[in-house]
Formats: sequence, structure tokens, C-alpha cells
Amino acid sequence: MAASNDPLSQRKPQSDTAGTPVGPHGASIDPADVARFAAQAAEWWDPKGPFAPLHRFNPARLTFVRDQAAAHFGRDPRARAAFQGLSLLDIGCGGGLIAEPMRRMGFAVTAVDAAPENIGTARAHAEQSGLDITYRAATVEQLEAEGAGPFDVVLTLEVIEHVADPAAFIRACSRLVAPGGILIVATLNRTLKALALGKVAAEYILRWVPAGTHDWRQFIKPDELRAMLASEPLTVTGPFGLAYDPLADRWSQGDDADINYMMVATRD
Repeated sequence: MAASNDPLSQRKPQSDTAGTPVGPHGASIDPADVARFAAQAAEWWDPKGPFAPLHRFNPARLTFVRDQAAAHFGRDPRARAAFQGLSLLDIGCGGGLIAEPMRRMGFAVTAVDAAPENIGTARAHAEQSGLDITYRAATVEQLEAEGAGPFDVVLTLEVIEHVADPAAFIRACSRLVAPGGILIVATLNRTLKALALGKVAAEYILRWVPAGTHDWRQFIKPDELRAMLASEPLTVTGPFGLAYDPLADRWSQGDDADINYMMVATRD
């Protein structure tokens, strides 16, 4: 489920949304997916629009991130501005659905997206809400090349399944984590259950997301994600499943990681 917060063997040609070849600092992006989400930029904050599933999905993601960060940094998640003094990077931020509540929790937030249209939407909404968030139209490779960060918390939620080179992408994300900091990844598992429910049902039966949003071949198994990070000085835990209860119309954390799941990596 879930569109990007916003491929394992078959990769698309690397070019930007105008068809220009991408340089080395943007090598992991998938131009087709960037263009798809950019075309919907103005609708990110419409709870009944094409991103309605993310609005329903968001409380479970936010709770997970808050609780993991609180446990790791010894903060009281119930306190006002509980994470004051900590920095957070939201990679593939889309219209800012994660960045804004993270700022309200006290984090100093930097948020990036490869689609300038998404950044324009996110920046405008944050200004209307009186939130000081640093938004940039950039790729994670650009941030790494510029020496950005490091950040106490790095988030990449429902993004890795949309990039052209997931291994290069996630390793670049991990190198932006400060020593002792955490990387939180959310994605979809490449299982038959995810194909049936996360792809076919979500796109063609329930119409939760537009048809073509996901390519099941790009879904990533937890062990594959763990292997991608094996060369980095990280301790990886998870997967932590996120499951949908159709009766309650609610997402929550559970043991079932067959479709949506999250993983946490701590930099040594």
C-alpha cells in the first residue's frame, strides 16, 4: 500500500523529469516516479484526494517514529517538543506529511524531495502553518556530496521501492546518520501477499492509489534491505509490521510484516 512519502534487476534509464541524464549525485532516483508524484503535488494535503491512503496511514507511521526515537534518545514522548535539540532528515518528503508533525514534536527538520513541485507545495503549507522547516529540492546523493548533516534521525518512508538503485540509495541515506543516531526505513515486502493486497487490491480494486504507483518487482524483502546495509557500521533491527484493520479503518503496528514493514538501523 501507500504511495511514496513521497527494482531489483530491471532498471529504468537514469534521467531527470525533462529527459536530461542524471549526474552522479542523483544516480539513484527513478525519473518516472519523480514525475508521477510531481504531477500530483498540489493534492498532497487533500485528505480525500489521491493521497488519502497516506493520510490514514500516517498516524501509525508517526507513532512508530516517535516511540523509536523516544526510546533511543531517552525522551518522554508525551512531553511538549519532546525532541528539542535533535535534528531530523526526511528523505523523499513529498508534500510534508511527515515533516510537519516531526517539527511539532521538537525536531529541527530538514526535508528533501527530488521533485521541485513537491517541495513548493510542502514549503507553502509549512509557511501557512507557521512551521520553520528547511525544505530542499535535492537527492540524497547531493546531500552526501555537499557534506550535509549528519542528522540524529534519518527517515525514508515509502521511498526506497520507488528508486532506481535501492542499494546505493539506502547506503547514502545511512551515511547521513550521526554516530549514535538512527535510520528508519518503511517499505513494502516482496511477497505474494503484498502482490495481491499491496499492489492489485490497493491499485485496481480498492483504488487507494493510482494504477501504476507501485511495481511489485521493486518491493524489497527485509533480508535484502539488511544485506544492502551490511557494509555500513549499523545495527539493524526489524522488521516491524504495519497492518490495516478494515473494520476499524485503522493502521497499527503488529507482527505481520508480509506487506508493509519498517526497519531501524542504529549507527555505531
